[in-house]
Amino acid sequence: MSSQDNTQDQNPTDANNEDQKIPEFTSRIDLSGVKKLADSIRKEIGKVIIGQHEMIDQLITALLADGHVLIEGVPGVAKTLTTKLLARTIHSDFSRIQFTPDLMPADVIGTSIFNTKVSDFEFKKGPVFSNIVLIDEINRSPAKTQAALFEVMEERQITVDGKTYLMDKPFMVIATQNPIEHEGTYRLPEAQLDRFIFKIEVPYPSLEEEISILNGSFDRGNVLDISTLEQVVSAEDIAKQRAVINKVHVEPELMKYIAQIIQNTRNSSSISIGASPRAAVFVMRASQASAAMKGRDFITPEDVKTVIKPILRHRITLTPEKEMEGINPDQVITMLLEKVEVPR
Repeated sequence: MSSQDNTQDQNPTDANNEDQKIPEFTSRIDLSGVKKLADSIRKEIGKVIIGQHEMIDQLITALLADGHVLIEGVPGVAKTLTTKLLARTIHSDFSRIQFTPDLMPADVIGTSIFNTKVSDFEFKKGPVFSNIVLIDEINRSPAKTQAALFEVMEERQITVDGKTYLMDKPFMVIATQNPIEHEGTYRLPEAQLDRFIFKIEVPYPSLEEEISILNGSFDRGNVLDISTLEQVVSAEDIAKQRAVINKVHVEPELMKYIAQIIQNTRNSSSISIGASPRAAVFVMRASQASAAMKGRDFITPEDVKTVIKPILRHRITLTPEKEMEGINPDQVITMLLEKVEVPR
């Protein structure tokens, strides 16, 4: 046999190399409905809101993960407007509660009123009995009014005069607060902060986005009509896609990765109060929603990193020394992530 024949036997042909193609990824569960829901909401909100893509994605993630959201930002960055637009895209009830120092718990959850026709008391439901509840400036009301939300946010029910009233699904509280104006405000207790899956910090728009905002306002004649938005999602759609998200696979190594991050918040010298076990559950649920929105039926470390800051930033309390140094929670969370080995 010639040396040329030996060479041909040892080296595969180019045609054989072309046949060895990497198989495409195929999802084990149908995630098309999740993507359609997210894209439909983004499209409708995008008709009015310029930019703020991260806030919108986090709101959709929280909706799919069945969580409540706290939005913090200076006045005028479309916190309230975006929430109203989100509610507009969903075929469900919406209510708005303006928290003020004189607001009483009964003004939120409702009260029993004597009915002279039947000679008995009957419960008149408050504005919290809705699907999407917007609470404007939640830190404007005192502790007793804030505490009225504890049960309904955690258990999706209200107990009045010994009787329990269940909330209709979906039920989502979206609260806003101003980070720079503290006069006449009441700090939210940690127990209530822990009930929010996300704390979304809304930044100022970029120069290009602000120019687009001006152009849009000019084209509309400085009139904003949100009634033009379509209701593209039903309550049944949300319930169905939440069930799909619960099937998104989480490897044991990823569970350990999440747990290790949460454990490190309790052992860090920069943090005086670490995150609760509820935070770990929220990280997993939000990661599942994030992965499903990207078309994957399994979570990755990148999904965890995407949701970890808005989940932890309101759950950890920095030491006085770190606060005096001007360190913020997001910087500490970044340092914690660097110390945890990423699963391969």
